[in-house]
Amino acid sequence: MFDRVVRRLSPQVEGFIVSANSEPDRFRAAAVPVIADTLPHDAGPLAGILAGLRWTAMHRPEVRFIASVAADTPFFPANLVRALSEGRGPDGRTIALAASATGVHPVFGLWPVALADDLELFLGSGANPKVLAFANRHIRIDVPFDDIALADGTSADPFFNVNTPQDAERAEALALVLDAAEKP
Repeated sequence: MFDRVVRRLSPQVEGFIVSANSEPDRFRAAAVPVIADTLPHDAGPLAGILAGLRWTAMHRPEVRFIASVAADTPFFPANLVRALSEGRGPDGRTIALAASATGVHPVFGLWPVALADDLELFLGSGANPKVLAFANRHIRIDVPFDDIALADGTSADPFFNVNTPQDAERAEALALVLDAAEKP
């Protein structure tokens, strides 16, 4: 699943990092930087976003935004980053989040590096560490994405995430269908 996410994201970005607090060696084959959260307590996905913002500010100071994706959601759109970038408009402090028919998917976003200090203050304040709780404090745009149309006339949410063994079975079946459709 991680390899599929890497293949999906790589053409959309100049480079990427992996946020992982446990077992970072499992990502060694990806040959990309693996970073841990910068906060001492578990603050969920926002802590990973903060770590990515801080890493980017230090190692790639010319970069103004980072994109975030979840590793358990392998079918996100092939135009995710471009659509989020276009959807956020010209404001350099707007957060763009992905949305589909099932709702907003806050881990799939485009985050201004300039918001790192505010995010760190937010996480240190004891506030609700949910992604939307932080995003709602700023200008936020939800960028809509269509479902994946399948050859049999059904569709699938591009932000379907794998949480259970049943989800894994569904993802494997969906991957087979999508891979077959993408072959020339």
